[in-house]
Amino acid sequence: MRTRILILTILLSLFSSVTSADSFENSLEVYSTGQHTKILELLYPLAEEGNVIAQGLLGQMYFRGEGVLQDYSKAAKWFSLAAEQGDAYSQGKLGGMYDVGLGVTKDGKESIKWLRLAAEQGEISAQTVLGMSYLYGNGVSQDYQEAVKWHRLAAEQGGTISQNTLGSAYLYGVGVTQDHQEAAKWYRLAAEQGDAFSQYNLGLLYLNGQGITQDYIRAYMWFDLVANKGNLNAREDRARIATEMSVSKIINAQEMARICEMKSFKSCK
Repeated sequence: MRTRILILTILLSLFSSVTSADSFENSLEVYSTGQHTKILELLYPLAEEGNVIAQGLLGQMYFRGEGVLQDYSKAAKWFSLAAEQGDAYSQGKLGGMYDVGLGVTKDGKESIKWLRLAAEQGEISAQTVLGMSYLYGNGVSQDYQEAVKWHRLAAEQGGTISQNTLGSAYLYGVGVTQDHQEAAKWYRLAAEQGDAFSQYNLGLLYLNGQGITQDYIRAYMWFDLVANKGNLNAREDRARIATEMSVSKIINAQEMARICEMKSFKSCK
């Protein structure tokens, strides 16, 4: 669904400048009925003429198999053309493809090159992957401070993977001065967006009283939310902590978890 919305949004900007209103309305109609072949017929000439939006869109359609047979090589081709013109999204996708060898020969240096270009333009996913590259020394020399730099940029834009990673950096003092309160802050930001890893980590902080006041009820609440998603570690910790809680406290924690989920994890007290 997200892809369809994105495609329609891009088509709006694309066709408003290159076709008549009637042509654009027709393109929306054929897309909404699933006639992707017609969309490709409209996009290909524009992409071949150098239209960066059309190139990036074709790359995404081939990457996801949206209306076409999934083809990573063709996705890489169109992402490359758009990336060369400075499209941040395409640069990030191309960097990720070089990172794992998807549709292209795996190449750490090429991956870092494109990821950095995208990250410098504020592309969240590229900032996250670049941060991971520095964290683990993938394609670059391992550098924890540089890893934290890129993860912080992505985290400040709401990237949950980077928020969780930054939380762990503060928890263990990797690339930053150890600060459990900062760890709790970043875990909570990601947890409130529904990130299961951060929800579990926040539960551990409540369990151990790290950066926040020890609270078994809230620890149980977060473990319960994650355990219900199938996380085995959360199930084990939930069972372990239950042995130290009264029945009334367990019921309270379960009700808090239910309300928290109903509120989409926002302001879970």
